[in-house]
Amino acid sequence: MLDTRKFGDQLKKAGFDFYSGVPCSFLKDLINYAINDCEYVMAANEGDAVAVCAGAYLGGRRSVVLMQNSGLGNAVSPLTSLNAVFGIPVLGFVSLRGEQGIPDEPQHGLMGLITERMLEVMGIDYAVLSSDQAEAEQQLSAAAETIDSGKPFFFIVRKGTFSAVELAEDKKPVSRDDLGTRYEMLKRVKAGAPEDALFLATTGFTGRELYQLGDEPNNLYMVGSLGCVSSLGLGVSLSRPDKPVIVLDGDGSLLMRAGSLGVNAWYKPRRMLHILFDNRVHESTGCQFTVSPGINYPMLAEAFGYPSVLQTTDPAALEQAVRLWSAEGGLRFIHVPIAAGAPENLGRPKITPREVAERFRKFIN
Repeated sequence: MLDTRKFGDQLKKAGFDFYSGVPCSFLKDLINYAINDCEYVMAANEGDAVAVCAGAYLGGRRSVVLMQNSGLGNAVSPLTSLNAVFGIPVLGFVSLRGEQGIPDEPQHGLMGLITERMLEVMGIDYAVLSSDQAEAEQQLSAAAETIDSGKPFFFIVRKGTFSAVELAEDKKPVSRDDLGTRYEMLKRVKAGAPEDALFLATTGFTGRELYQLGDEPNNLYMVGSLGCVSSLGLGVSLSRPDKPVIVLDGDGSLLMRAGSLGVNAWYKPRRMLHILFDNRVHESTGCQFTVSPGINYPMLAEAFGYPSVLQTTDPAALEQAVRLWSAEGGLRFIHVPIAAGAPENLGRPKITPREVAERFRKFIN
């Protein structure tokens, strides 16, 4: 295991003091180091992070982009049509989720197989980061030479590579313990929903909590594809306008593909309720902050064209709002600020994603 602070200090000594990325549990300690001791930009998605780092390079900084390998797909466009075209180098760290022989979540299986091949196809030099301190520092020196030659370089990071680093107290997100929890709010949503409602829950704790409240064939638990849940809901709703569709979203998810709000509003599905649980953190990957504190989500939804928008922190009011939507239909957006936190010993769905999709489809039809 690498001493994260020592390795981070070596990065800084080599001039790499500007970071941008999207959190991953494998990289959370290096991210925490960067937030504590360097300049760090929390990007909405991995492609944006690459572009931010490219801009920092043009501004005279040596930059580092951090991402989960599932987000490497989001980064393909700028890596191949921005960095490659303009000759802008970037140092990258990409986690190896789904490594063969190591148990992981199902959404990481394919990317675990093709991470190296994707970098090869894009013509990006890479190395698997060593867990030996001296060897890792030698690898860093070689990577810096590649950067100096005008080409990007990526480190692939295995599970357990970095030692623990906690966020400094002044860097931690502000606690909002006066607010309700997502689990409590989900109970209220289910209580107010019609019996035939279709629930689509975003990646992370939201889907796991919905599962813990009762596994049902009308539940779809997203894994991977962060940010796509409302677009998935739109497709379901437009194809079956007779069915009530409830999208359970999160702030990190919505920020990753915020443009979907405009598409949802333009097509105005007849019976879709879009609920945003906003805890201001990437909770399942280390509780690093999101930029939600600076965003007025109800105003944003209205600006994108949602015909009905509500904000509430009251569980009873949320349940009543769901009941009202159940009776009236239409497209509606509800912003629900919540406290961070999930139930202890939170389980994971024991049914596979393919089985979830198949029974969900059968339930609808």
